[in-house]
Amino acid sequence: VAPTTPVCEVPSSAMTGTVVQLSCKETEGSPPSEYQWYKNGVALLEKTGTGNARAANITYTMNKKSGTLLFNTVTKNDTGEYFCEASNGIGLSQKCSVKRMQV
Repeated sequence: VAPTTPVCEVPSSAMTGTVVQLSCKETEGSPPSEYQWYKNGVALLEKTGTGNARAANITYTMNKKSGTLLFNTVTKNDTGEYFCEASNGIGLSQKCSVKRMQV
C-alpha cells in the first residue's frame, strides 16, 4: 500500500539551546514508510556517528524509521522551513506541507 500524506509536527518557534523534536507520521503505508526530513528544500543527512556528521556540524539526530528529527540544542542556524517525505517503495512518496521553525 502506498503511503498517505504524512502528518508533520514542527514547532513554529523554539528557544536557542533547548531540545526540540519534530515528528512525521503516516499510518497507511505497507510496508511501513521511511521518513526523510528536508530543511529549506534540502534533504537532511542522517547522522550516523561518522566523521562527516561532526565535520558538517550536525546538531540533530534523524530517525528514518520513526520519522523523528531531534535537535539536542537548537541554534539560530536551525531556523528554516521544514517538511518531511514518507516513502515505502510503493507508489509515489508523499510530503507534508512546509512549516517554518523560528529559533
